[in-house]
Amino acid sequence: MAEETNTAGAAMPTLEEWQHWTLVMGRAQQMLMEFWADSLKKDQPFPSWSPPAFGFGGDSASSDPMALMTAGAQAWAKGLETWGKMLGGVTAAPTGDEKERKDRRFAAPEWRENPIFDTIRQTYLRVSDQLLGTVDEIENIDPEMREKLRFATRSFVDAMSPSNFALTNPQVLKKTLESRGENLLKGLANMLKDIASGQLTQTKAGAFEVGRNLATTPGKVVKQTPLYQLIQYTPTTDDVLKTPVVIFPPWINRFYILDLTPEKSFVKWCVDQGISLFMVSWKSADESIADTGLDDYVLNGQVDAIETIRDALGVESVHAIGYCVAGTTLAATLAYLHARGEADKVKSATFFTAQVDFSEAGDLKLFTGPETMGLLDELTKEKGYLDGRYMAATFNLLRGRDLIWSYVVNNYLMGDEPAPFDLLHWNSDTTNLPAGWHRDYLDTLYKGNKLAAKGELKVRGTPIDIDAVMTPTYVQAGREDHIAPPQSVWKIMNHFAGSKRFVLAGSGHIAGVVNPPAAQKYQYWTNAKPAATLGAFVEEAEEHKGSWWPDWLDWLKSVDQATVKADGARIPGKGKLKAIEDAPGSYVKAR
Repeated sequence: MAEETNTAGAAMPTLEEWQHWTLVMGRAQQMLMEFWADSLKKDQPFPSWSPPAFGFGGDSASSDPMALMTAGAQAWAKGLETWGKMLGGVTAAPTGDEKERKDRRFAAPEWRENPIFDTIRQTYLRVSDQLLGTVDEIENIDPEMREKLRFATRSFVDAMSPSNFALTNPQVLKKTLESRGENLLKGLANMLKDIASGQLTQTKAGAFEVGRNLATTPGKVVKQTPLYQLIQYTPTTDDVLKTPVVIFPPWINRFYILDLTPEKSFVKWCVDQGISLFMVSWKSADESIADTGLDDYVLNGQVDAIETIRDALGVESVHAIGYCVAGTTLAATLAYLHARGEADKVKSATFFTAQVDFSEAGDLKLFTGPETMGLLDELTKEKGYLDGRYMAATFNLLRGRDLIWSYVVNNYLMGDEPAPFDLLHWNSDTTNLPAGWHRDYLDTLYKGNKLAAKGELKVRGTPIDIDAVMTPTYVQAGREDHIAPPQSVWKIMNHFAGSKRFVLAGSGHIAGVVNPPAAQKYQYWTNAKPAATLGAFVEEAEEHKGSWWPDWLDWLKSVDQATVKADGARIPGKGKLKAIEDAPGSYVKAR
């Protein structure tokens, strides 16, 4: 047995051999980056590697693509020379000043202590900076094409990180030697499993379950329609605010992002603060609602829920919250109610990272070209709805470094299982979208920006104008939001005519919203002075540590602080609306 062990050990590559292959892989990465630049010379918008359904197309093609390709290839070639020279014969790490970077990809000490890996790391970062920097230097291209080029370049640069390759990642090499390659076999099994499911695994399987340790705030489903279930939550205080709150979550995700584990749950926190709370749980699209459109989400969804709650509790109005795309629709709902003389049915409106003016809508706007639309048509022509995994892949691509490549390294190269994380369980729990409405949303709002134009958008024949909305409004934006950029969310302030309070929260689209006070994380900024732009707001804003939730509650009570006893119809199932099933309901569990 000892002899067999020694023989097997002798078969393993020596350190010198590993270093040789590391340099080979480094050179391979250089070749791929050269291929990227060379492809531009051959009249190709992008090399064969590209984000799904992503291309120039449309009106952007009217600018001179050859000027882009030639300028890009020439500029990038200069940066690529550095890579080749530094990998030609490495014996020591480069010297000189280097900007400190907080980059988790290169957190392991080997990236700096080993001369070979330090060289590869520094070279990659320098070439990446040059590749990204030259996007802004290319002349004679329109802004839309420049943004597409910047996005594609960033995606390519992230994909080409040496941390993503086994032979240029010191942690992977170390584990491969220690486990004698078992990590790569486990990684291959993980990859094949993900290919079979059509989705990248981001959290430990089986760690979370809706209704068991997620979405556990007590309540009842008190109404069910073909489009949504209405959940009423059980009060935990003797008295509650007279005016109830209804939350409209985005239909592109499941509502329990606001009801994760109890310590993170916005829903539980609201109930414990004495709020009569309702939640809309949208149905994941199937053939039965394939033809659903804007009118349905406004009238059969939001307005119907508002009317149902008003009637059930015998109140004149509700406070409404719209998150992301449901906030966009809420703006249309408010404008519709205003046009009909029924604006008083909503006492206040709160917007979580929602856009109403899409003139600066960020990177998602890049996915509205003819190639994307053609792919959507192809994917949905048989069933009439879009498989939610395609949307999940798109959102992951917006933060590919964190939401794709970090898991490629952990799951496929290291052969590890991802850690349990409730937020990422939710992120992977996709919903299907009605195809026609999804396309119309992209065409009408992202591309056409018709919600921001008076009378350009109609709800069941009624022209709407968001500039006329007088409803008191609370607007929350995330400072690092990559889906609804803060400068885009800010534009609500330039449209609604009523009183408005803007709050800029630390972090992004999810963590900036789901930030319970007990966590003592992040911060938020307020500014009581009038500000014409987001920049002006930030310049004189006051920073507050921790969660913005208490600030919102204070604002809500300033609109209406009247309370009533938490009995009768305030208890789910005890009034006109009878209990159908326990929260979180069946719609959120349907797959």
